[in-house]
Amino acid sequence: MTAPGTGRLTTADLVEGWRRAGVREGMALIVHSSLSSLGRVEGGAAAVVASLREAVGPGGTVAAPTFTTDTVRDPAPGHTGPPGPELAELRAGVPLFHPGLPSATGAVAEALRALPESLRSTHPQVSVAAVGAHAREVTARRSLGFAVGRESPFGALHDLGGHVLLVGVGHDRNTFLHYAETFAPNRRLKLRRFPMAIQGERVWIEAPDVADDNGTHFPVVGREFEEWAGIREVLVGSAPCRLLPVRDLIPFAVRRLTELLAADGPGAA
Repeated sequence: MTAPGTGRLTTADLVEGWRRAGVREGMALIVHSSLSSLGRVEGGAAAVVASLREAVGPGGTVAAPTFTTDTVRDPAPGHTGPPGPELAELRAGVPLFHPGLPSATGAVAEALRALPESLRSTHPQVSVAAVGAHAREVTARRSLGFAVGRESPFGALHDLGGHVLLVGVGHDRNTFLHYAETFAPNRRLKLRRFPMAIQGERVWIEAPDVADDNGTHFPVVGREFEEWAGIREVLVGSAPCRLLPVRDLIPFAVRRLTELLAADGPGAA
């Protein structure tokens, strides 16, 4: 229960909240979260991770996006051709991805990544950290092109019959809508650019992916899916939370994104 005299949420409070949201033992979850949205939490982000692990039990899996798009990125993405000395120096300062590289995806995701037993996928910009029964299966997948598509941790979570848990955030943070868009025939596209070490040589890789939504269609598709599927919003602390079954979400989102992108017309992205 809430810690006496502190008004802080305890781990037990959080577990009870996840249960009310629909989290059950054995589930594979990917959690998109805002720690501050919960209110005051006894033990902070580490306690949130502990509560999620307790809620899914030893047979379950908890994953979180640990993206490094603000760190492992080209400082001049529009530049073509060989770099001059100034740009070459800037690019040389961009770190190579490694499992211990901190993520800016949120305090809860970073707390999960930092656990000694946590595993992390290896895409330089779009990694996922996971703990639990299927952590190795989730984090083993990687595709440099379409980094959130079929051959990514998101594809593995789909295959596991996973769920998305949104904690105090909206569908603009729901990466599974990017996953859905990879299957849309009229998907929006962008290029990712990042450094990698290949056979001992540092090289810059350019790879296609679905483009950012920037709040255009994802909030609409997410809201419509919740209405269609009868998803209940539950308050955990101060945070509105929703639990979404991935295998139901994806076909719905592919259909609606295809329709919405067609209505935008060519070149709208």
